[in-house]
Amino acid sequence: MERKALANSLTDAKTAVHQLHKLASCVVVVIIIIEFLLVMGVATSKVILFVSSQLLVVGFMFNNTCKTIFEAIIFVFVMHPFDVGDRCVIDGVQMIVEEMNILSTVFLRFDNEKIYYPNSVLLTKPISNFYRSPNMSDTVEFAIDVHTPLEKINILKDQIHNYIQSKPKHWQSKHTVAVTAIENVNKMNMAVYLTHTMNYQNYIDKISRKSDLYLELKRIFEKHEIIYNLLPQEVCLNQHPSSITLVESNG
Repeated sequence: MERKALANSLTDAKTAVHQLHKLASCVVVVIIIIEFLLVMGVATSKVILFVSSQLLVVGFMFNNTCKTIFEAIIFVFVMHPFDVGDRCVIDGVQMIVEEMNILSTVFLRFDNEKIYYPNSVLLTKPISNFYRSPNMSDTVEFAIDVHTPLEKINILKDQIHNYIQSKPKHWQSKHTVAVTAIENVNKMNMAVYLTHTMNYQNYIDKISRKSDLYLELKRIFEKHEIIYNLLPQEVCLNQHPSSITLVESNG
């Protein structure tokens, strides 16, 4: 998978460089033609001044286009915040970089919808890159009854510790099990703060590891009878008068 992403990244980089090369070649050709006309005496300084003024007018008309191209070049070749295959988050949406060009970048969303972003727009946005991130942390939250004995809470912490230590390929050993809040004098909110041995580039693995941890918590809760009870709820019953049907018998 990484080899494929690297190959695609190199291909797109070559494409972007080729597009930039064509743009630069056009500018160089125009300059060479002007210099040639001046040397050969075909064009006088007045003609060159007139042509330059016209080019200046054209440049003013296409000022925004030139600005967009310049910003796109800065984004692709100077900032370069991602490569093809990187998993990124932009505007709160998680996407994978599908294709990079000089003026735009194509992203693939989780449902395989392609999204096109102008690079000049991406230049102004914060971009989160999972692939370039170090090992990333995670949080698992749950709630237990506030009347749970401290002995059971300590057992819960020990069991979580043992599970994390038994999965060195999935989790780093350093972690924290903490009480985060007590609500309504009956609900104790707790959380496990821990760190993966990877970043979130492979999001399926991240979900799978977290799912296994949830299942382990469920097993611990059932084994040690750690529960959470809702507060008694007040129930109001309204008695409706029943309809009375009179039946007359003949005879």
